[in-house]
Amino acid sequence: MTPDDGGEQNGLAPVIPLFGGPAPATERGDAAGAERPTAAPSAASRDTPTWHTVWDEPDDDALDEDALDDAARSEREAAERSLTRKLRTRQLSVSEGRVVLAAHSLDADVVAAVLHAFERRGYLDDRALAEQLVHSAVQRKGQGRAVIAQTLAKRGLRRDVIDLALAELPDDDAERALEFARQKARSMRGLERDVALRRLAGQLARRGYGAAALDAARRALDELG
Repeated sequence: MTPDDGGEQNGLAPVIPLFGGPAPATERGDAAGAERPTAAPSAASRDTPTWHTVWDEPDDDALDEDALDDAARSEREAAERSLTRKLRTRQLSVSEGRVVLAAHSLDADVVAAVLHAFERRGYLDDRALAEQLVHSAVQRKGQGRAVIAQTLAKRGLRRDVIDLALAELPDDDAERALEFARQKARSMRGLERDVALRRLAGQLARRGYGAAALDAARRALDELG
């Protein structure tokens, strides 16, 4: 018994036309191996639509390869390899993928087909990229909502994807700003309060905390005494 035989030790599984072809003309008979003709299909079976697997379904992003000459086909393959190499180094947005393909001499419909194929296979995923960028901005960089929004926009993400990612952020900019300010305030003990306040509020503002920056800086310095 092997994993590939479906657990059957004796006999063979019936032949199924996976790609819509006709069933074999004969089938195996008795143990002696004699063949007998198969029964003619009934009227009902002739009217039944042929079964197809998912592999036989048309691919929306498929191009008519016969319509491409050798040069165009070679250029498309080179573009796909180039995009794949980029994706091995870092995750890209669909917009960034389009920029990579723009370096090749491809028609617009070919570019669209390549991008759609990479999206369908999960190689390009704007929502997953947005989630990754938001997580990194909050957990590693201590950034606020405004800077996070700018980062997502710079990566070429669509407005609806950005809005969805920001909507999932907790409304805790004030708390995170204060936490960041407390960490930085300890390194400003030797400065005059006005100087320390200005520097600390500036650091918070550059991280996108906006109106919460000044209040967080004041509270952190007050706690430091």
